[in-house]
Amino acid sequence: MSIEQITKTIRDVPDFPIAGVLFKDIMPVLADAKLFKETIDLFVARYKDQGIAKIAAVDARGFLFAGAVATQIGAGLIPIRKKGKLPYKTIEETYSLEYGTATLTMHVDAIQKGEKVLIMDDLLATGGTALASAHLVEKLGGQVAELAFLVELDFLKGREKLTGYSLYAPIVF
Repeated sequence: MSIEQITKTIRDVPDFPIAGVLFKDIMPVLADAKLFKETIDLFVARYKDQGIAKIAAVDARGFLFAGAVATQIGAGLIPIRKKGKLPYKTIEETYSLEYGTATLTMHVDAIQKGEKVLIMDDLLATGGTALASAHLVEKLGGQVAELAFLVELDFLKGREKLTGYSLYAPIVF
């Protein structure tokens, strides 16, 4: 496993989505079959014997990792999506963004009380999305096993919003 190679393959995209932002683009990792497999294997090795019942995947890049990991560790998959995107009855959690708010949703029957749930997304930035996702899991009686990301942007201090939760991010910028 070459975490260094995965890290080097993540490309910087300046001024995206707005001027002054340096976007960390994981798409080149996903496009390289060997690196994508190594990334999935990294998560599988960490979670395969942890008794994870479900993986809650955050829309949209979290889906890319969570589906592959869930099939290999024998866990169910739960989509966490923006409001209005899930077809069945949902619960929701609204959180603050730099300018305004956003709302995430999950199906009301996605988790059984006491189930151990891993939350996966591609990147931890300010922590708002991750915290809202954890609250959704807990509203349904699930136990957040860990919050897992490929990348953490340490300078945005998202980890500080998530005290009390276990976090894993093998790549930190």
